[in-house]
Amino acid sequence: MSEFDGLVALVTGGGSGIGLAAATLLAERGARVACLDVNPPGEPFFGVKADVTDDVSVRAAVAAVAEHFGGLDIVVNNAGIGAAGTIADNPDDEWLRVLDVNVVGMVRVARAALPYLRESDHAAIVNTCSIAATAGLPQRALYSATKGAVLSLTLAMAADHVGEGIRVNCVNPGTADTPWVGRLLDAAADPEAERAALNARQPMGRLVNAEEIAHAIAYLASPLAAATTGTSLAVDGGMQGLRLRPKG
Repeated sequence: MSEFDGLVALVTGGGSGIGLAAATLLAERGARVACLDVNPPGEPFFGVKADVTDDVSVRAAVAAVAEHFGGLDIVVNNAGIGAAGTIADNPDDEWLRVLDVNVVGMVRVARAALPYLRESDHAAIVNTCSIAATAGLPQRALYSATKGAVLSLTLAMAADHVGEGIRVNCVNPGTADTPWVGRLLDAAADPEAERAALNARQPMGRLVNAEEIAHAIAYLASPLAAATTGTSLAVDGGMQGLRLRPKG
C-alpha cells in the first residue's frame, strides 16, 4: 500500500520535464494521474489536451478528469514558460503572455479544481515556483516577476483554503536540467561554458534534475504531509540558503 493509493492527481505541463517526472512518480506510488498539456502524454496517464491560458479549455479539462476518475484530490500546477532578459528586453505583449501562463494559468486550473478538491479528504495543491522568486538572477526579470507572484499566490491560497481542508504549497527548484534550460544552453555562444557557469552557481556544483524536484512535489502532495501548508520547499542545490567561502 502507498499513501497515494486511491487518490487522483492532475499535473499540468505533464508532457515533459518536471511535470512528466512528477506524473511518473505519482503514478508509481499508486495515484491515478491525469496530465494536462498542449501535447499530453498517453498511457499510463489520462492525457487531456488544454491550454492554461484558455479558461473554457481548462474548465472542460478539469471536469473531464474528475468525471473520468470519479473525483480529484491533488493538483500539481506545473505548466509554465520561460523568458530571458532585463526589463528593457521584453515587450509588453511578452510580459502579458508569460504572466498569463505562469500566474493566471495556475489560478485558472486551481479555480476549476476547487469544487472537486473540497470533496476530497486529502486535498493538496502544489505550485511549481523557482529560485528566481527568492534570489536576484541576471537576465531573468520577467520570469522572476512571475515566480515571485507564484510564491505570494501560494501563501494567499493556503490562507484562503486551509479551512476547507485544502493544503497549498510550492516547490522552489534551482536551475534544473530541463528542456527549457537545454534550449537556453543551445542558444548560448558557448554552450559548454554556459553549462559550467550554471553548475558552479549552485553550491552542489551541478544542475538539479527533474526527478529530484518530482520527489519534493510528491512529498508536498502526500497525505503524509497533512500538517504542511503555506510552505515553499527549496530544491536548489543550496543556492538560496548557503554562502560558501571561495575556494583557494
